[in-house]
Amino acid sequence: MANAVRETGTLIGSDKVEGTSVYGPDNDKIGTIERVMIDKASGKVSYAVLSFGGFLGIGSDHYPLPWPSLKYDTELGGYRTMIPVDKLEGAPHYASDADWNWNDEARARSVNAYYGVPLV
Repeated sequence: MANAVRETGTLIGSDKVEGTSVYGPDNDKIGTIERVMIDKASGKVSYAVLSFGGFLGIGSDHYPLPWPSLKYDTELGGYRTMIPVDKLEGAPHYASDADWNWNDEARARSVNAYYGVPLV
C-alpha cells in the first residue's frame, strides 16, 4: 500500500507539524512545535505547544500558543509568530506533561488572555 500523503498545498499531517521550527518577528528561530492540541468536538486546532528555552533541547519548557498566533511562512519553511521573545519568557508554560492540566478551563482562559486571543 502506498504511503498516505502527509502534505498538500493547503493541508499538512500533524506528524509533519510536530518538530517544525517557529520564528519570531525578527526571523530568528525561537523554538519548535512539540505538539498540536485539537478540540475533539470541533476538530479545530486550539493550541500549538512550543518547545522553547533550554540549551540544545535540554531543559526546554513548553508554551501553549493559541493556534491563531501562528502563521505558516513558506519562505522560512516554518511557522512565524509576532509574539516577541521577551513576552514568551513571561507566558504561561510548563516543564513536563504532568505539570499541565488541559482540562482546566481557567488555564486555557489564562493562556488566551495573556496573548489577547479570544477563547473559542
